[in-house]
Amino acid sequence: MMPPSSQLRLAFVAAATPEARSAYARLSRLYGTVPLDQADAVVTLGGDGCLLEALHRSLAAVPDRPPPVYGLNLGSVGFLLNPYDREAVERNGELLARVARAQQVALHPLRMVVTTAGGRQREALAVNEVSLFRQTRQTAKLRVTIDGVERLPELICDGVLVSTAAGSTAYNLSVHGPILPLGSEILALTPISAFRPRRWRGALLRHDARIIVEVLEPEKRPVSAVADSTEVRDTVRVEVAEDRSVTLTLLFDPECNLEERILVEQFQQ
Repeated sequence: MMPPSSQLRLAFVAAATPEARSAYARLSRLYGTVPLDQADAVVTLGGDGCLLEALHRSLAAVPDRPPPVYGLNLGSVGFLLNPYDREAVERNGELLARVARAQQVALHPLRMVVTTAGGRQREALAVNEVSLFRQTRQTAKLRVTIDGVERLPELICDGVLVSTAAGSTAYNLSVHGPILPLGSEILALTPISAFRPRRWRGALLRHDARIIVEVLEPEKRPVSAVADSTEVRDTVRVEVAEDRSVTLTLLFDPECNLEERILVEQFQQ
């Protein structure tokens, strides 16, 4: 539960752009800023990438209960963000009031477990998607197993990704994957430039599905795995599953409801 606006402690996080840094200087001076582990809420100034980074940083700072994140759009797309109106947010107390009355959206990230060609294991969380990409001019050859059942013995492609509902309008949509409504409890498994099987367009999976992608011919056809911004190269096996033990919270102005945005996006021409 969010404390009253008069008691809210905010941590500001800004992208590296001049506009975002300038807004950071003004807003932190006006409202004050505290470390992430002392914040009731985090306010990001930048684009969707800045917000994703802030979610990861908040989780690292407070693993058991990361503070909710309220994004202000000072970037390009801003699908996960609220509009930035300089006059409004710099009006005395207005930003605190907006954060206090914001609607909360709970997200459960994907956990990626990667085994590299050298036998090492790496783990990372993804709010949007876990992606596998070919590292060289050679196409990737992948084997896909879902819940212990081999579903694709050989997928020849540029890559493949597993997307959450929140991330389904990002890279997943760019490679012609489906848009997933929030609360659908579905993951999208989407190929990236599939060559064989040529007509395979992906699959919709239950949120609790356990997805394993094995890299065939890894020396000839090396593959990297990426969870949001964490990249692991020379992978031979990637396991992806939703981690319900981790809850991240986004904050939206009532008029910027994320569920409505995702619905509207499905009717864009």
